[in-house]
Amino acid sequence: MGAACSSSPFSLSLPNHHSSTLHHPKSLPNFIISPSNLTYYSPFPKSLHKSSMNSLSKCSSITTNSLTNSLKNPISDPHSIDSELVQKLVHDALVWSSLHGLVVGDRNVERSGLVPGVGMVHAPIALLPNSFPEAQWYKACELAPIFNELVDRVSLDGKFLQDTLSRTKKVDAFTSRLLDIHSRMLQSGKKEDIRLGLHRSDYMLDEKTNLLLQIELNTISCSFSGLSCLVSELHRSLLSHYTKPLGLDSQKVPINASASKFAEVLANAWAEYSNPSIRKTLAEIDAQGKILADGTLQVDGESVAVIYFRAGYAPTDYPSESEWKARLLMEESSAIKCPSISYHLTGTKKVQQELAKPNVLER
Repeated sequence: MGAACSSSPFSLSLPNHHSSTLHHPKSLPNFIISPSNLTYYSPFPKSLHKSSMNSLSKCSSITTNSLTNSLKNPISDPHSIDSELVQKLVHDALVWSSLHGLVVGDRNVERSGLVPGVGMVHAPIALLPNSFPEAQWYKACELAPIFNELVDRVSLDGKFLQDTLSRTKKVDAFTSRLLDIHSRMLQSGKKEDIRLGLHRSDYMLDEKTNLLLQIELNTISCSFSGLSCLVSELHRSLLSHYTKPLGLDSQKVPINASASKFAEVLANAWAEYSNPSIRKTLAEIDAQGKILADGTLQVDGESVAVIYFRAGYAPTDYPSESEWKARLLMEESSAIKCPSISYHLTGTKKVQQELAKPNVLER
């Protein structure tokens, strides 16, 4: 459920990796999903005066008229699966992952990430999907646009963000620098006319109450959307091939279209601004970037439409003042930022803690 490598560069205009996940098993399967890999489309918040990006994708359809009820002795405990069958599942899963690109770079290999195809390893995956109550799955889908609007409302309340994170600022240098940029934007009176959000909510099902509880909300580098789609496909493939010994119905794994949906909303943001794509690191943006008189961000002579932060969420992403200067430069520009400094701060755990207090959400 974690975000991905912090050393990646930034995508200016078009997408790379983004996702939002629902996670955790309990009870008998009303349907099957894959833990840590079911992705919900949490697209553009309703915050535009002119955008077509505030439409919400509905959750993928689920086949309820399936074979589960007619299957004999479905596997309820993965640990009870015969070891020989497990080895077959592992072999087939590795082959499938290699053929379908369900892989990531292996940092233990020196040339990984430098030479195409070198140093690749399968992404961390659950070999089989887990059960999850259908009603709770739909609830998570219904919550997505509500949380999107909450993020947007909080991001527009500058005083709330500054007050909530004031104590954090004293003990956390990284958040302090982010707040400094946010404060400068407030002082300058700069408004974000178009706000783009790709958000991920992580949930678990509480064992005692059977309630769906949000673990965290991510507003920056909500990664692995592409991989999570593939995991769903992998699970459907394995369940189809081993239907009889596993007793599980592949049609109960919901279709995951998050990668194409996230790409679609980023493309829509680009269309709002209407300019081509660039991909740069923070240091390169500092060295090559400038803001024109009309607020346009130019990097190496190219006008930037949309800034997607593939990194920038960890202190290690800012090894020098150059990276901080680049972050401020981008924030001061008119480019559409995903996330803006306000969205970024809204995703902090301290803000989520504050929102859980009595009478705060009503604000």
